[in-house]
Amino acid sequence: MESIRLKIKYHNEELERLTYVEGKSDWIDLRCAEEISFSKGDFKLVNLGVSIALPEGYEALVVPRSSTFKTWGLLQTNSCGVIDESYSGDEDVWRWPALATRDTVVHVNDRICQFRILKHQPALVFEETDVLGDKNRGGFGSTGRN
Repeated sequence: MESIRLKIKYHNEELERLTYVEGKSDWIDLRCAEEISFSKGDFKLVNLGVSIALPEGYEALVVPRSSTFKTWGLLQTNSCGVIDESYSGDEDVWRWPALATRDTVVHVNDRICQFRILKHQPALVFEETDVLGDKNRGGFGSTGRN
């Protein structure tokens, strides 16, 4: 597998360094960079304590970890965050937009969300047609039904 080098600046010396675990997952955990208290209904941008220079032609997708809601009752307000390679300045700190469904506290180094990088989508050309020619699957939300 091809390796890509990413320049990363840490904004908190206490923050555990990012690691890529071969064979475990393509997603990299991001950690909270400061203690942050939420009251139910609060919206806050969680400081992730890193600035990362992505390679030209790549973007990062940032989403919650599977345990984030169970552990803290937090929802990501934009569903899936997209960070492109132009957000790469020394003070372009990554943040995670969170809405609290209950009172909670997130501590420094708590693994709160995760990211992966992908190449940009190629240019698309839409070709209008009256018939697609594929088998219908049964409509929206039909996967897994008997």
